[in-house]
Amino acid sequence: MEEYQIKLVESVIALAGYFVSHRVAKRIIESAAITYSYPKPRVKVMMKIVNILFFLLFASFILFIWGVNQNELVYFITSLLTVVGIAFLAQWSILSNITASLVIFFNHPVKIGDTIIVVDKEFNIEGRVSDIGIFFLIVKDEHGDQITIPTNLFMQKMIKKKTN
Repeated sequence: MEEYQIKLVESVIALAGYFVSHRVAKRIIESAAITYSYPKPRVKVMMKIVNILFFLLFASFILFIWGVNQNELVYFITSLLTVVGIAFLAQWSILSNITASLVIFFNHPVKIGDTIIVVDKEFNIEGRVSDIGIFFLIVKDEHGDQITIPTNLFMQKMIKKKTN
C-alpha cells in the first residue's frame, strides 16, 4: 500500500471513531436527561458543547494523520488560545461558567421548575428556576421579575430547595 492509501484508511478509522464516540456521548447525555428529567433545551446546549469538543478532537487526529508538523500545530493553537484569551479580556470567568453549567447539568439537584432560595449574607434570592443556560441560571421571583445568576456564582452559593 502506498503512503496516501494508509493515511486514507487511518482517516476513515478516525472518522468511524468520531461517529461511534459521538453516538455514545449522545446516549449518555440523553440517559442523564431522562434520569434527571432535564428539559430539551438544556440537553441541546450540552450536546452542542460535546459536539464542539469531539469535532476539535477529530480535526486534530486528522491533522496528525496527514502529517501536519506537531510543533507548528501547537504554536498555532497556543497563539489562537492567546488571542481568544485576550478577546475575553483575560478573564477565566467564561470558562468557569461553562464548566459550572456542565456540573449543574449532570450533578446538581436543582432542576428547571424548582423553587429555590439562594442564601446570601446580604440578601436572599427566592424564586422558581426558569432556565439553566451555559452562562446564566434564570430565576423568576414571586413578582414575575427575572433574576439572572452566573452559573459559577450559583455553584458557590448555598441553595435551599423548597419542596412543593
